[in-house]
Amino acid sequence: MTTDFKSIPIIDVGPLVAKGDDLKMGQDPSVREVIKQLDQACRETGFFYVKGHGVPQTLMNEVKDVTHKFFHLPLSEKLKIKMTPNTGYRGYQKIKENITKGVPDLQEAIDYYREVKRGMPKEPANFKASMEEYIRLCTDLSRKIMRGIALALGGSADELEGEKGGDPFWVVRLIGYPGKSAAIPQNNDIGCGIHTDYGLLTLINQDDRITALEVKNLSGEWVPATPILGTFVCNIGDMLKIWSNGTYEATLHRVINNSPKYRVCVAYFYEPNFDTLVEPLEMCVEMSGGAPLNQKAVYGEHLVNKVKNNFVP
Repeated sequence: MTTDFKSIPIIDVGPLVAKGDDLKMGQDPSVREVIKQLDQACRETGFFYVKGHGVPQTLMNEVKDVTHKFFHLPLSEKLKIKMTPNTGYRGYQKIKENITKGVPDLQEAIDYYREVKRGMPKEPANFKASMEEYIRLCTDLSRKIMRGIALALGGSADELEGEKGGDPFWVVRLIGYPGKSAAIPQNNDIGCGIHTDYGLLTLINQDDRITALEVKNLSGEWVPATPILGTFVCNIGDMLKIWSNGTYEATLHRVINNSPKYRVCVAYFYEPNFDTLVEPLEMCVEMSGGAPLNQKAVYGEHLVNKVKNNFVP
């Protein structure tokens, strides 16, 4: 359950990354320490930074750079990959086309879903290659973090794989938040409204030196997720809440860019298998006292329903 946290913990997942392909990794003392920290973070904040993750800083910077370059192209160029139902909701959305709980968000974005077969722009020239490598590495990192979380919940390292998440779906959102105009004195224009994430685990690669992401604690205070160089901000989503029978809570968060600078965020969402039925795991029901949450969802249906209600037609 989310607590009155005042800051977001930083976890060095290096040992987990190094041994993440070994199903016996839980026997390693350094991995057990990472598992302990993951468990505490998932119980108390639902958010945590990860360092030692193995994704090169150069690549993290490059995907943000090509995202900036794309969003600064003329609108006519960006609309060449316009998102529509016919594109499978993949592609570009103009500012205020994305909606959170009925309210347009002050952002523009590109959405990709596994597999990327369309919607990759021709410019910048290195966009496609950078994104494909980045997605590959984020998928592998997320798989290893989820193995740590499976062990934290009392299961085997591959407890959440196989028919549950052995063929994981993923979503990538490249998001651009306009800077605050000097001509408009008020702050707090909502770049992304208050929400929880739909799936299992999110990796957020945000611009340095612009604090805009905020996380809500139990008292209703907004705690800033200040950028820390070389880290991802991670958070858990609705599907992990269900699997864990509420032991882990998906935490509310929002984005408000009060900086005069344009801000980008590259968000990678690691999900269960598309067609899997997500319901409380028996081991988690037993661990939490024997009463299962009255929640379950077929992940893909859950995602499609959310997506169809999130955009201006």
